[in-house]
Amino acid sequence: MYGTLSKGDLACGNVNDFLLYTVGVPVTFVLLILGMALAARRILGLRIGLVRTAIACLLGLSFTSGIFSATRIEQAGSALASVQLGITLLMVIGLLTFAEIIVPTGSIPPPTDWWRALRRRIARTRRYSRITSIAFQHGLGPYLRGRERTSSGLARSLRLALEDGGVTFVKLGQVLSTRPDLLAPEFVDELSLLQDNVPAAPWDQVREVLKAELGDVFDEFDEVPIAAASIAQVHRARLKSGAEVVVKVQRPGVRRVAEGDLDIVDRLANTLQRTRWGRAMGVRDLAAGFAVALREELDFRVEARNIAAVTATSSDAVGLPRVHEELCTARVLVMDRLDGVPLRAASLDDADLARTLLQFVLRQVMLDGVFHADPHPGNVMLLSDGRLGMLDFGSVGRIDSMLRAALQRLLLAIDRGDPAGLTDSLLELVNRPEEIDEQRLERALGQFMARHLSAGMRPDVEMFGDLFKLVHRYGLSIPPEIAAVFRALATLEGTLGVIAPGFNIVVESRAFAGAQISEHLTPESLRRNVTEELHSMLPMLRRLPRRVERITSALEQGRLGLSIRLFSDERDRSFVTGLLHQVMLTVLGATAGLMGVLLLGSAGGPQVGSEITLYQVFGYNLLVISVLLGLRVVVTIFRPRA
Repeated sequence: MYGTLSKGDLACGNVNDFLLYTVGVPVTFVLLILGMALAARRILGLRIGLVRTAIACLLGLSFTSGIFSATRIEQAGSALASVQLGITLLMVIGLLTFAEIIVPTGSIPPPTDWWRALRRRIARTRRYSRITSIAFQHGLGPYLRGRERTSSGLARSLRLALEDGGVTFVKLGQVLSTRPDLLAPEFVDELSLLQDNVPAAPWDQVREVLKAELGDVFDEFDEVPIAAASIAQVHRARLKSGAEVVVKVQRPGVRRVAEGDLDIVDRLANTLQRTRWGRAMGVRDLAAGFAVALREELDFRVEARNIAAVTATSSDAVGLPRVHEELCTARVLVMDRLDGVPLRAASLDDADLARTLLQFVLRQVMLDGVFHADPHPGNVMLLSDGRLGMLDFGSVGRIDSMLRAALQRLLLAIDRGDPAGLTDSLLELVNRPEEIDEQRLERALGQFMARHLSAGMRPDVEMFGDLFKLVHRYGLSIPPEIAAVFRALATLEGTLGVIAPGFNIVVESRAFAGAQISEHLTPESLRRNVTEELHSMLPMLRRLPRRVERITSALEQGRLGLSIRLFSDERDRSFVTGLLHQVMLTVLGATAGLMGVLLLGSAGGPQVGSEITLYQVFGYNLLVISVLLGLRVVVTIFRPRA
């Protein structure tokens, strides 16, 4: 195809021909690959990699060389040069089309991503191995194999395994310690130690964090922490100004471990999302919400903002710490010290204090929209003035006004025993599927209320468990904001049991909802609500007469019309444009193919070669164009949608 260089030429010292042969051929081949790549990208509408294009060019050239040598096309000379180029391009694009259908562009990561993925996989494997090793070290191996054994010491073994597991698993233990409805008392007592008895980080490491974040700002600093949690530990200190403070310092290396655990959680959630129950529960969204909450908890600047937001909307019924914002960083938080004792050390049995804390949290949820999302006993203390104080605002939930109103209506419907109202408020709270039998759902909720709220029944926390089962049975998905509310209330139920054993959170919540409704039904509240609604409607009322006059005038004169904008959405326009594009390419390809067949079957015409006529040249080229357009349509159909 490019000619040959004989020994005689070399013997005669034809250096120019030798250089032309050794340099020109590779340059021509590179230019050919670049041309093929540009043509393929233009025809297929894809940015195809150079390696894939080069391989396709080599195979295409090999195939077309064999075709040319076996047919009369090669003897046609320059008459069919365009056909030869078109067939070569056709073979290359055909191979690329097949490759795009089997392995689309971008589906194979570059080598650098392979290396990163390999390192992440090795790290995950090590983490899995570490977790399994921890379980075996603490005697949990038989349970992993599905075998039974006596429960003596099992609670302690579980607590120690969770401690060694790291941040994510300690958090899991903290949540389980607030659920006496799920675990036996010995498990609750043992896991509760995770709140205060997590081993402290060495002082040398803590000092390095303080020096890197704040420098020298403390006059005194107690090296022994007063509390150690999974993410941070708290020390007493005194500022150079003389203020008594507590300093929350992040445990060294905790972020790296947490990110590794979150990667494992994310992959497990993606696997579970493929199952039917996983999709119904929204496992992927739940995992994403957990990851966001944990990352926020790892940034103490977020906690400082959370404390400011909760303090701004709360009363002084419950004590809250004041933050020294100028001394707060991502890993260090400085707050005024609250004078009191931990809740579990107070030995309380005070229903009034429990009711105050419940109303404090419910007011945050129902009225303010910013609430403490993790009110476990380790985050509550009894102050010296007899009030309760709340700590650790690393996890704070936020709920908008529409969801707050729906929650209020849900509690009101439960209080009135109204299945229809409960159905309506529940459907406002959850993400409903496209098709749902509301009548069957209402009947199921009616049976639920008859089972838990009929005369003589004492509602308890199990009622919400049955409600969640109904939600999942009808394919409803709870949004993360509402899930955070119910998780906070479930955690609070365990804390209230510590303050006042036997305290019924459901009964007290119904009483709170009734009091709020009564408060909003007073003449002053009704007058204020009506005034606010009138103020919002006043601009519309002012414009209404003028608009009515315009409509009646247009009707009287026969000029009333209706204007509708078709395809106003960009997605609709894109879909229609793409569909028309495919139809046009299909019609043009079919037309070119039909014309090519007709020309090839036509007799006569000017001779451009020994056995080739001009009509046949046009026919061959039209057939190539037809196949190229057809390949473009096929690639468009099989191309993955974003």
